Amino acid sequence: MSEPQGFFQRRPLRRALYNWLERHQHPFNRGIHFLGIPLAFAGVILLLAWWDEWYWGLAAFVIGYVLQWLGHLVEGNDLGEWAGIKRLLGWPYVSIAPRYQQSTQTESKKPTA
Repeated sequence: MSEPQGFFQRRPLRRALYNWLERHQHPFNRGIHFLGIPLAFAGVILLLAWWDEWYWGLAAFVIGYVLQWLGHLVEGNDLGEWAGIKRLLGWPYVSIAPRYQQSTQTESKKPTA
């Protein structure tokens, strides 16, 4: 009987984390996401739980999303959701910023020991 796999040992989770890190290589982008993601998530929770003062939840969501947008603007690629929408519509999109594409492609072609 095989031992259960740990949280980060599962391939889909590892692949998702790798893809996220690949799309967020600029230090400002990665750092601002550590603020923007929890703020946007808290905004959704506030909208659902604190309906009488809904504007706090909406403000938190919008500010969190704008922070993430600023990070992607600095990085030079599209937001994840917007890139997905563009891909579905057949429009051109930037998944990985051009300045990081070369380093990513060379790293993936390196032989592993």
